[in-house]
Amino acid sequence: MAKRDFYEILGISKGASAAEIKKAYRKKAIEFHPDKNPDDKGAEAKFKEAAEAYEILSDENKKARYDQYGHQAFENGGGGGGYGGGMNMDDIFSQFGDIFGGGGFGGGFGGGGGQRRVKGSNLRIRVKLTLEEIANGVEKKVKVKRKVQAPGTTYKTCPTCQGSGQVTRIANTILGRMQTSAPCNACGGAGQTIDKKPSDADAQGLKVAEETVSIKIPAGVVDGMQLKVSGKGNEAPGNGISGDLIVVIEEEEHDKLQREGDNLHYDLYVSFPDAVLGTSKEIDTVTGKVRIKVEAGVQSGKILRLRGKGIPSINGYGKGDLLVHVNVWTPKTLNKQQKDFFEAMQDDEHFDPKPESSDKSFFEKVKDMFS
Repeated sequence: MAKRDFYEILGISKGASAAEIKKAYRKKAIEFHPDKNPDDKGAEAKFKEAAEAYEILSDENKKARYDQYGHQAFENGGGGGGYGGGMNMDDIFSQFGDIFGGGGFGGGFGGGGGQRRVKGSNLRIRVKLTLEEIANGVEKKVKVKRKVQAPGTTYKTCPTCQGSGQVTRIANTILGRMQTSAPCNACGGAGQTIDKKPSDADAQGLKVAEETVSIKIPAGVVDGMQLKVSGKGNEAPGNGISGDLIVVIEEEEHDKLQREGDNLHYDLYVSFPDAVLGTSKEIDTVTGKVRIKVEAGVQSGKILRLRGKGIPSINGYGKGDLLVHVNVWTPKTLNKQQKDFFEAMQDDEHFDPKPESSDKSFFEKVKDMFS
């Protein structure tokens, strides 16, 4: 069967730089690596094919010959190539070990024979926070049920892999001598198996226990954000690493304030008399109540900005603002005296709408709010 074009194999163009060739080969080598594709003859062939392409294209002289004559440049003793034939995997890793972060077979995929530390599974919980807690930061104590190593559990060296965590298989194929390495099925790559365990422990020597975990939550978190408490997930058997506790933030709705990023919004309703004469009002903030002044003649839709009264930035870039939206309340029912008063005012020029240039439209106010 005719050989495929080396550039096609690596998925690059003829004008690719040395760095691009190396990057393309590493991507292919990782994709078809024997550790990721155990007993897959097709992946094995593509792994060798990519190595042969890289061996030619990574050498300036060989690349020039290939660009001019193609595969014929290396046939009949022309030199180069050969990985599609009798060379084994050790030869490939020996020559291109730097591609995988080291010279040993399997480098970059857990090492060539080194024991693999198993990690316990993560746990996930949801924590509800008030807007005040989000604004000021808070420490929460929660009860978590997690798997821990049961007292009295002991482990022994895995007899299958002799504690290495991996098993190696060597086979002769039509493509040459093939050596593969994979995590040990008997111990899951931990290098240890259960020796003794109490009756209340599971097959891995673990049991469920309740623990109180303290979680420090910084100011400025947002709904749906995930925080990680390292090592507070399920423990792993033997000398494994404990999983993590993933904390998902859930923001409770505030009865007076609405959040938008780091800014807060507050709807303030004032009566006609207060709007005409002016007043002062007490409003809620995330740090307590404050009193604000409403100027005489205030218009409905006026936005009062209280700088720094919003939510602190989670990235530490200051605080947002509290935006107070003034709404002039129109009474829905009037007695006869009140109705007579407003009927008398209908023809009064002081009650005629006379917006000035300084009285911005709703859209201009929204634009200013976000500027």
